Amino acid sequence: MINPYPYFEVKQKSLSFALYKLHRGVIDKHSGKLYTNMLDQLLDSTYSAMNAFGYGDVDIVIGEAGWPSQGDANDPFATMDNAISYNGNMIREILAGKGTPLMPNRRFETYIFALFNENLKPGPVAEKNWGLFWPNFAPVYNASVMRNGSQPAPTPAVPTGKQFCVPKLGVSDGQLQSNLDYACGNGVDCLPINLGGACFEPNNLRAHASFAMNSYYRTKGQTFNECNFGGTGQLTTVDPSYGNCHFL
Repeated sequence: MINPYPYFEVKQKSLSFALYKLHRGVIDKHSGKLYTNMLDQLLDSTYSAMNAFGYGDVDIVIGEAGWPSQGDANDPFATMDNAISYNGNMIREILAGKGTPLMPNRRFETYIFALFNENLKPGPVAEKNWGLFWPNFAPVYNASVMRNGSQPAPTPAVPTGKQFCVPKLGVSDGQLQSNLDYACGNGVDCLPINLGGACFEPNNLRAHASFAMNSYYRTKGQTFNECNFGGTGQLTTVDPSYGNCHFL
């Protein structure tokens, strides 16, 4: 099982090559084979290394494959258009069973990363936006995997400096529940995280506490102290909103 990611290899001059767009291709100087996309190149690099050690007959499974649909301002490659192009073309190529120049007509068992966007995942914006779906199950974009051809949900706003209050990583369920109870008991409108509300899904304690903590922070003065919650809250410029769930 390998995780080939053209996104992590791409440069501006190789973007079309990575996205399966019109490209004159690259001739490998060792094999003389013509490569028209970067994924095939990465797969054959792995195959060549395996073959050199006598394991060329072992099947290769693509354990992760994908492209983020949004990134930070200094990441020009993590965009909706690029994600649609890469994932859509990659899926079509895999299903066609064309294989690669060194492994023609081979079909690869492939797992797309990721099924869902992870709005609470730490790190760069791109790390939160690999999913085909929002946490509320609405599609982020059409990657040719929807049976009914559903249209994509709107993209979230790029961070603009506005701050949001969310729980720190590693906060216990007990503390999350305490934060939730405190915020909802002190004037915060928690109807959106009740059953049937726009922010009820995903129905877990961390998601509900995040909404309540941010609403408390927003309505109580928006100072650091309003996001402290006994040392369990933190401020972020990444908007946790998703689908129809909008954080204040």
